[in-house]
Parts: sequence; C-alpha cells; structure tokens
Amino acid sequence: MALFGSKKKTEEVKEAKAKPIVAKKPAVKKTVAKKPAVATKTQTKSAVGTFAHILVQPRITEKATMQAENGVYVFEVATNATKKEIGSAVKHYYNVTPVRVNIVKIPSKKVSSRTTRKKGVRAGGKKAYVFLKKGDKIEIV
Repeated sequence: MALFGSKKKTEEVKEAKAKPIVAKKPAVKKTVAKKPAVATKTQTKSAVGTFAHILVQPRITEKATMQAENGVYVFEVATNATKKEIGSAVKHYYNVTPVRVNIVKIPSKKVSSRTTRKKGVRAGGKKAYVFLKKGDKIEIV
C-alpha cells in the first residue's frame, strides 16, 4: 500500500523547491475571551451532592452480615461508579469515613424458568466492599 500517493509527494516537493521565498508579515495577536473552566466528572457530582444513583442498596446476605461484624459492609453500586465516588457517598449518607473500598463486578448469567422453561439472562452488576476503621458502624436495618 506504500505505492499509492508516492507520485503526488514527489510533485509537491518539486513545486515547493521552485517557489521563491517571500518574507511573511508578523501575525497579529487577537485577544480572545477565555472559556470558563469545565469541572470534571467527579467534581460535578461531589459539588452538586447527588449520591443517590451511586449506592443502589446494601447487599444483605449471610456472608455480608458476617463481614459487617468485622467492619466490612457490602453495597450494590452503579456499574459506572468509581471507588472515590463510592467512598464519598458512604461518607455523605452514613457519616463515617471509609478506610478502603474494593469493587467486584457481578457477571450476568444465563437462566431458564422452572415452570415455562423460557431462557433468559439475569442481569449482572457491581458490588463494593467498604472497610471502616474499628469503632465505626453503619446501621443498615
């Protein structure tokens, strides 16, 4: 594919050599009004304070309740949520500062109905493990 356009390039080089050099006038600087700074994705969410879409619900399972005794709480979160957003949402709603946040993706699974034998897909999602320091607790129920 290197052959295509090679003739055009050699003709342009020959034309550039043949043109006489002319002194250019200095460019005049135009003053343009500066655009206002655009806030990033995380700044706009924290500034507005909308954390309702980040934490979907606490995940109440046998494993999660056992971990809650050790200061680890499990939440179902939005699929596009980041660790920083989850930490700030927990701080906003529960008034505790998380030490660490781990995120796990829940894969979607193929399922079939027991009664009608129709096939479908169970939606996946994302869950977050929020680690708190000793003495901090979240009252979920």
